[in-house]
Parts: sequence; structure tokens; C-alpha cells
Amino acid sequence: MASSRSSLYRTLRSFSTTTRPSHHNSHHHTHRYTEPSSFIGNWDAPSNPKEAQAKLAHLRRDYAKQVKEIRKEYIKEVELMRLEKLRKDEARKEALRLQNEERKRLKAEAAKVRAQQRQVAEEEFRQTLLKERAEKLENWKMKEMLREEKKKQKNELLRRQSSLWIDEPELEKKMLEAIVDTRPL
Repeated sequence: MASSRSSLYRTLRSFSTTTRPSHHNSHHHTHRYTEPSSFIGNWDAPSNPKEAQAKLAHLRRDYAKQVKEIRKEYIKEVELMRLEKLRKDEARKEALRLQNEERKRLKAEAAKVRAQQRQVAEEEFRQTLLKERAEKLENWKMKEMLREEKKKQKNELLRRQSSLWIDEPELEKKMLEAIVDTRPL
């Protein structure tokens, strides 16, 4: 119980002993008080009631004039404060607009850089594909040439061997000769 009371006391004390004015009570330091009223303490009761009424009416008129002037000043101050707040709001909006424009500009530049990088990568990829295709085509052409060369060699060999072959009528003649030559005498 004693500890909660002391913490409550410290909390209350910290509220009351702050040296720095908060935004709630800063007006205490900036407020300008009016001069003491000239109406207070200046009433001398006249002996004539009509004179007292006239004096009282005069005091009321003067007081009404002073209140009217104070109200005018107050309205001017409120209007100045409103204009100042409006100006600050406009400045804040302008600053936000500029920040947004800068952010959008940076975002657009980053997108542009990414697009350029993507385009370079695509171009490199395309070049690599073209190179690979060219290599494959070259390889295919080489294989085709080798096939053609083998075919030509085979045909050449076949042609050479076929030149040794004998035509059919010659073949019969040669067979007869071979049979006759192999007969025992």
C-alpha cells in the first residue's frame, strides 16, 4: 500500500514539476494579459440618483466599447491563427506532394534501370541462343558432310569393286571355261 502511494505521489509530482511547458499549457507563457480595468474601484456614489444613473450608463457604454474592442482583437487573433494554420497545412501538403513526386521519380528511374538490365539480359540470352544455334547448325553440317563423305567413299569402293564384276554373258562364258579347265583329262 505504501509503495503504490509513493508511486502515485511521484507520478503526480512529475506532472506538477515539469520545467518544460507542454503544448497544453504553453499559452500560460505566451498569454498577454490586459491592463487592469479602470472600472474597478472608481465608483464614487453621487448624491443625486439621476447623476448616478447617467454615470452608470456612461460606465456601461465605456465597458461595452472596451469589450467590443477586445472581441475585435480576439476575432483578428483567431483569424490570424486560422490563416497561420492554413498556411502550415498548405506547406505540409506541398512538402508531401514534393516527397511523393520525388518518390515516384525515383521509382520510375529504378523501373527504367531494371528495364534496361532486363533488356541487356534478354539481349545476352538471345546472343547466346543464336551462338548455340549457329554451333548446332555447324555441327549438323559437319556431320552431314561426314555422312556424304562416307557415302561417297562407300559408293567409290562399290564402284571399284563392281568394275571387277563380270557382265552376265561374260559370266556364263567364264563359268564354262572354268568347268572345262577343271575337267580331268
